[in-house]
Amino acid sequence: MRLYINIDHVATVRQARLTDEPDPVRAAVLAELGGADGITVHLREDRRHIQDRDVRLLMQTVRTGVNLELAATSAILDLAVELRPMQATLVPEKREEVTTEGGLALSDASQLGTTKAALKRLSDAGIRTSLFIDPDEDAIRASVDLGADAVELHTGEYANAGGGERPKQIARLSRASALASKLSVAVHAGHGLTYENVHPVAAIPEIEELNIGHSIVARSIFTGLEAAVREMREIVRRARNAS
Repeated sequence: MRLYINIDHVATVRQARLTDEPDPVRAAVLAELGGADGITVHLREDRRHIQDRDVRLLMQTVRTGVNLELAATSAILDLAVELRPMQATLVPEKREEVTTEGGLALSDASQLGTTKAALKRLSDAGIRTSLFIDPDEDAIRASVDLGADAVELHTGEYANAGGGERPKQIARLSRASALASKLSVAVHAGHGLTYENVHPVAAIPEIEELNIGHSIVARSIFTGLEAAVREMREIVRRARNAS
């Protein structure tokens, strides 16, 4: 299982003072030293954390691979096509949200058309594509019809569920993962995953990549980033070996 580290919130701390530190590019280096299989960043329309400069420098310095999360807007698509990250993940965005609240609404005709056009632009540029979706059958089948290379299952509902509800959410994620794999789409997962709740998700055999950010950045305040990544890497390894 690949572990991609989302370094957005290193940039969040920097932007709180509009200064030049902490630098997310340096954070990416430490994350790779800690065992990260790749680096994820979300270049939002409002540029609340990651900036264009960060993405450009990461493309030059990351040795594993960059997964660029983006909304299907022309300016950011232009940048993605120019820089050609290893992978681009299309996600929904709302200006007022604190963080991404759910998967793409592929049942909405207008969003379906926008997503299809964005996928084509990215694919034509030779970029591997992924869609951030809720773990539901209709969303998975729509993603397959659109031709995405992968789906990233939104794990937020699992992460936010109470103890009695969590087994149901894990079963939901398991069913979605099995269906996507059966339909020959790669399965990723992420959102709200922490050191305490990641194990059941990491144990789902069809999931081949996890994207985790906030919890690791938070832990790194106390342990250092390299050690924080190593600790998460070991939890994921144990979960996969036990499954």
